[in-house]
Amino acid sequence: MPTTEKVRHLNAAELLDAVVDQGTFVSWDEPAQQPQANGDYARDLARARERSGRDESVVTGSGLIRGHRVAVIVSEFSFLAGSIGHAAAQRIVAAVERATAEGLPLLAGPASGGTRMQEGTLAFLSMVKITGAVRAHRQAGLPYLVYLRHPTTGGVMASWGSLGHINVAEPGALLGFLGPRVYEALYGEAFPDGVQVAENLFSKGLIDAVVEPAELPAIIGRALDILAVKPVAGSVSGTAASPATLAVRPSAVDAWTSIGISRQPRRPDLRQLLRYGADDALPLNGTGQGEKDPGLLLALARFGGQSCIVLGHARPLRKDAAGMGPGSLREARRGMKLAEELRLPLLTVIDTAGAALSQEAEEGGLAGEIARSLHELIGLESPSVSVLLGQGAGGGALALLPADRTIAAQHSWLSPLPPEGASAIVHRSTEFAPQMADAQGVNVAALYANGLVDHIVDERDDASLEPKDFCARMAKAIEYELGTLAEIPVAELLASRARKYRELGR
Repeated sequence: MPTTEKVRHLNAAELLDAVVDQGTFVSWDEPAQQPQANGDYARDLARARERSGRDESVVTGSGLIRGHRVAVIVSEFSFLAGSIGHAAAQRIVAAVERATAEGLPLLAGPASGGTRMQEGTLAFLSMVKITGAVRAHRQAGLPYLVYLRHPTTGGVMASWGSLGHINVAEPGALLGFLGPRVYEALYGEAFPDGVQVAENLFSKGLIDAVVEPAELPAIIGRALDILAVKPVAGSVSGTAASPATLAVRPSAVDAWTSIGISRQPRRPDLRQLLRYGADDALPLNGTGQGEKDPGLLLALARFGGQSCIVLGHARPLRKDAAGMGPGSLREARRGMKLAEELRLPLLTVIDTAGAALSQEAEEGGLAGEIARSLHELIGLESPSVSVLLGQGAGGGALALLPADRTIAAQHSWLSPLPPEGASAIVHRSTEFAPQMADAQGVNVAALYANGLVDHIVDERDDASLEPKDFCARMAKAIEYELGTLAEIPVAELLASRARKYRELGR
């Protein structure tokens, strides 16, 4: 939607009415304490109060959203273009700090031209203290959700407008650091169309979704439904509730047969696991830093009574699609940070024929991204479960593997290279791939014997023939493993995780 169209955007009161459950909003605003203002600025403030019916450019308070109590900070654009000066910054900081003290998730709905020019550098510096308050809120393990409204630019976009655990935007919203009028005044030409529009930011992996205001309560409600369900130890433990998959042992077929089964085009992938196995899943989008690689899927999800951050390989939908690139692993590291900050377990899902082999992948730092992913996972300060779902070829598979517990589909596998590649290196021919697969110990039987795999999910005899039932069994195994880790102190998890990988094969 072009931003030049005459579209009426909701003011603060209308947005609150649209998002907060009726009759539940309670204002936290104290009277605005403005700095000493000269005659022109004092008149600007008086006109802004008269025009907007507000005493400042932000409204703060709390209310229920789909039954969840949430702190809210909403811009009033009609008050000096939603700009942030001393009084507005103080109000925002006070609201963030109160939300942190009361243990509340926080929803921010900025619509602002940025820093208030009439107050100069001190107003500009207020973005630092707002960011500090948001950082403390996130470090307390509390969700920070952002709904970017039209327009959000300048210092607001460059501080509290871009720091959400989840960032969504109004359709057609103008969003960016640079105000188009400033660019035109400085350079004598218009800024290119379509660059700073919400839909373009979504396509670049900078925001998670583009959402109409009327759809926002459902999105927030789903996110908080997932985030509010903290892992519960023992919720699926005990003999009666333990999944039948705990008794499953490796398949008796050889490694090459398992590899063939894992490559069936109709084999269930991560998308189907979330569709058929998760009670809810809310996809996120991109790194938040201008990259969106289709090779990885990132989501909030709930399996029964256990919520988690999910990241995993998204099987290519076309045969000619590129393999997982370095951007995928940067997106994965976003997921790892979310797990740590939100104090949720991390679920990684491995299903890849191999990472991208290209000039772009090399110049994008693929090897370094694999290393950094391993570094983050082995030291992740959250419980973690990895799932070998299908193919597990090369460094792209290894990059998502380290975890406290590893579940394997019966015909999944893990190898330094696809067996054909290993055969080409050793024998200068791919015809010895079956023998290489057996010799290298790539299948679940070998991985289980060597102590990597902790839990096996049966396929009866091929998951592609029973996708829904297989996904349901895998989901129960995931729920169980998340539950077993729930109350183990992080320090113990870190020590046992490091010990597990140090002692593999002993």
